[in-house]
Amino acid sequence: MNNENRYRLPAEWESQDAIALAWPHADTDWAYMLDDVKACFLEIARAINGFGEHLIIVTPEPDAVAREIAELDCSRITIIECPTNDTWARDTFAITTYGVDGRATVNDFKFNGWGLKFAADRDNLITRHLTIHTDLFVDADYRNRLNFVLEGGSIESDGEGTLLTTSTCLLSPNRNGEWTQAEIDARLKDVFGARHIVWLDHGALEGDDTDSHIDTLARLCPGNTIVYVGTDDTDDAHYEELKSMERELEAAVNADGERFRLVRLPLPRAFFDEDGLRLPATYANFLIGNGFVLMPTYGQPDLDNEAATTLAKVFPDRAIACVDCRALIRQHGSLHCVTMQFPFNTLNNSL
Repeated sequence: MNNENRYRLPAEWESQDAIALAWPHADTDWAYMLDDVKACFLEIARAINGFGEHLIIVTPEPDAVAREIAELDCSRITIIECPTNDTWARDTFAITTYGVDGRATVNDFKFNGWGLKFAADRDNLITRHLTIHTDLFVDADYRNRLNFVLEGGSIESDGEGTLLTTSTCLLSPNRNGEWTQAEIDARLKDVFGARHIVWLDHGALEGDDTDSHIDTLARLCPGNTIVYVGTDDTDDAHYEELKSMERELEAAVNADGERFRLVRLPLPRAFFDEDGLRLPATYANFLIGNGFVLMPTYGQPDLDNEAATTLAKVFPDRAIACVDCRALIRQHGSLHCVTMQFPFNTLNNSL
């Protein structure tokens, strides 16, 4: 049996057991604006809770978090004590695959602070901690893949053998610098059972610490669709890069050789941090849950509404809910970056 038949990386829109958050605290980079970011996390938690999906919260301060979320339906929330450096669950939690028998595997990849940019010693141990010290994954297999650096935000799957990624991120010399593109391509196919990988070379956003995570640029969606970010504003500094990415997407095919249906999201108008540096705001950083899509907004009502209307057409069977993520973008991330879904049959069914 070849690797393409042994494993499968499910699409985000498939059935889920839960969504996870790593809660902000005073020892994270959020210390200077902790109240603001906690309010944003509470809104994300409230939305997930309101749609009835189970929520996992990882934190070194479980009692404090329990008080902060007391207004929610805590019968559908599990708080787990665990040391953390920061709050970017998309990149620090396990990436889950299925075997041919339908059994889930939690894959524990190495996280090195997006190419050695930030401290990652605690975040790199989150999946191992949850495996050893809790019964969260009791119904799944654990696979140590710590010899390979990979972040959840850097790959997209359609669940049918196609992966979408960027060369700028995966070929970063401070991640797996000794690996060639061909070797990384083969590794991804081996681990995720992919038959075809679409590599994008363009789309970099100013202020993006991740070296162009795909979840800020283009997302695989149901119906062989890719939702991507673009702009017609030729004066925008991102115009040429996003136009080049659009051309790449127009030429791309899935694992069956079929071209994608492309749907463009608007690019938020530029806004900047305290030092005048542009922040990488993007509507592509949405989260897909059971029966809903959570979309980040940035205080630009016309574009926020346009993006929500666009996603409603792509996901006609799901509710579209919006969360103001202007707090999150101040640390150069957004809604998808701070969440991670656990697919169906991954977690202990007694939760």
